Amino acid sequence: MFDLVAGFCHSQILQALVELEILATLLERELTEAALAHRAAVPPERMRVLLRGGMALGLLRQRRSGRYALTRRGAALAGVPGLQGMIRHHAVLYRDLADPVAFFRGETSTELAEFWPYVFGAGAAADPETAQTYSRLMTDSQSLVAADTLAVTDLSGVKRLMDVGGGTGAFLQAVAARYPSPELVLFDLPAVAPAARAAFDAAGIGARLRIISGSFRDDDLPEGADTVTLVRVLYDHSDETVRALLSRIHAALPAGGRLIVSEPMTGGARPERAGDAYFALYCMAMRTGRARSADEIAALMREAGFDTPRGPRTRRPFVTSVLEGVKQS
Repeated sequence: MFDLVAGFCHSQILQALVELEILATLLERELTEAALAHRAAVPPERMRVLLRGGMALGLLRQRRSGRYALTRRGAALAGVPGLQGMIRHHAVLYRDLADPVAFFRGETSTELAEFWPYVFGAGAAADPETAQTYSRLMTDSQSLVAADTLAVTDLSGVKRLMDVGGGTGAFLQAVAARYPSPELVLFDLPAVAPAARAAFDAAGIGARLRIISGSFRDDDLPEGADTVTLVRVLYDHSDETVRALLSRIHAALPAGGRLIVSEPMTGGARPERAGDAYFALYCMAMRTGRARSADEIAALMREAGFDTPRGPRTRRPFVTSVLEGVKQS
């Protein structure tokens, strides 16, 4: 119970360690409290409290020499690509939750919705800097999602895979590394296409990628793929938008074509922390989508014409869960 009460303080200690680049600094070399205080422009007595808080959270340790070092957990946090960027952007969510009563009453104009303008359909006209920020955060966090998705999904028989809303193609790059045969198609907004092309060319696999620009909110999807993936897409959008998207996917797929949905999901009848006490609030702050249970997504897929979706259990549901459905003839 005390951890629930103190949880916000814990998150702010983590936020400060990231914002002040203490974790990144200690990943390079061990330093004393005084040296860290000087680098971060923090009074020594306050830096001491922060560092001891980091020790209490299992991120830091202090050598006999007085120098601070990262623990195994701290090194993992500092070393995972993009994780610190994801933590930094949570400052926006924390501000939105500063008045939780007003938040749950729907009386706040959340900042997070402006951070992700693409979910309101503004993505096609978004400025390049906004698109780049979104794409970078999505790409950095996509490696874990891709790994857990591909661990429970067999794509060995796929001839052409189309990733809808796939950003800069991080998921398709993971597919390309594991499966040499499928043709890969990325369907997303025009603003993210240059970064996707550059990433594939840099990896030496540009010939395998076909980019088709468009908005799945407004445009029909191209035909020709036998498998479509939606990786962290549905929870950003309303039921109305999701229904329209699933219908477009159904129309674009041939009989027997597969739809694979991968994203964090709520616990449904058995609420759980990641889906119901984090992602549900995050989606609410975005003011457009919502986190759904596997049963809710499966029902929307069946409504669109897919057979009863199956849900292979992933290793880390707090990273992603997966549903697969097949288009009925």
